[in-house]
Amino acid sequence: MGSFAASLLIGSGSCTKDSGNPSENGYNSLLDVSADGTTFLAEKGLSTLLSENLTFSDDELEILLHMKEEEKLAGDVYSSLYEKWGTNIFSNISNAEINHMNAVIYLLQDYGNEYTEVKDKGVFASPDFQELFDQLVAKGSESVEAALQTGALIEEMDIKDLDDHLEVVKNENIILVFENLQKGSRNHLRAFSSQLENIGITYTPVYISQEEYDQIVSTPMETGSGSCINNQNKKGKQYRGGR
Repeated sequence: MGSFAASLLIGSGSCTKDSGNPSENGYNSLLDVSADGTTFLAEKGLSTLLSENLTFSDDELEILLHMKEEEKLAGDVYSSLYEKWGTNIFSNISNAEINHMNAVIYLLQDYGNEYTEVKDKGVFASPDFQELFDQLVAKGSESVEAALQTGALIEEMDIKDLDDHLEVVKNENIILVFENLQKGSRNHLRAFSSQLENIGITYTPVYISQEEYDQIVSTPMETGSGSCINNQNKKGKQYRGGR
């Protein structure tokens, strides 16, 4: 990851974040973070910051397919909970999670429909994800409080899985996208935690340690650090999301 980031910086010369219009000065961030913590991966960031290397090992392909389903799971659960409760946090973060899924699909774009296909809302290729979706929607439908706790559970699950995947993947593009997906999950966890705190509920993490959880929710929302654009590494393909 270090050499990839360094090559991006070296390739662009002296561009800076603060000198005028960032896009005009060759500076791009991969994240777009709103005031409430809703975090999108910017389309322009994907098309300019990723290298041409979209060929993956079998293990990396399996991981990408898993994360495509996991991001879809989050988006579909939040969409269902928004329909149930009408609370804006679920609508906002659902849209962000579909954006995250589309970022994973972007990495898979050279592998064809078998890898990029997305089933209808609430329908999953994996029986495990199908069962988990049903369980999470049922839990979140018990009350608004339970729905917010379900959101926090999903986000810490994402953080843990991305941690595990980052120990395996070697492709620099997967690493860049996954590290930014983690930032998005931490921001969304902060958002759900804040909502729970406002109604007097203390959340206990399940997938990550209490220490890690406390560290995340006690620190500010994370924004994209960005990089200078390296035209030689520029992917140059259009962003093609699943939905």
